[in-house]
Amino acid sequence: QVQLAESGGGLVQAGGSLGLSCTASGSIFRVIVQGWYRQAPGTQRELVATINAGGGIDYAGSVKGRFTISRDNALNTVYLQMNSLKSEDTAVYYCNARIYDSLTSWGEYWGQGTQVTVSQ
Repeated sequence: QVQLAESGGGLVQAGGSLGLSCTASGSIFRVIVQGWYRQAPGTQRELVATINAGGGIDYAGSVKGRFTISRDNALNTVYLQMNSLKSEDTAVYYCNARIYDSLTSWGEYWGQGTQVTVSQ
């Protein structure tokens, strides 16, 4: 079994910055991809950014140029640096990972979510 532990988030004024981190622990054989999703009230969960095992990165168009995803492979930790935050970035942010827990078995895991609130 794999667990994802998130930290960071909170309240910030528009134009400010926040950082999130997410550490995977448990039965980790190989990480396939790690990333961040978010869900605002009344909306569907949406992709924010992902980084795969090869270092390939994808961003949602709405955060490109403002958010930066990175990872520390040795710590199985993924980070999200959020700059120039806007009120529309307000949401619960969820860490996500697809991880092989053995040679042949993989699963998709979610963190518990952390609130990011951007005030005007």
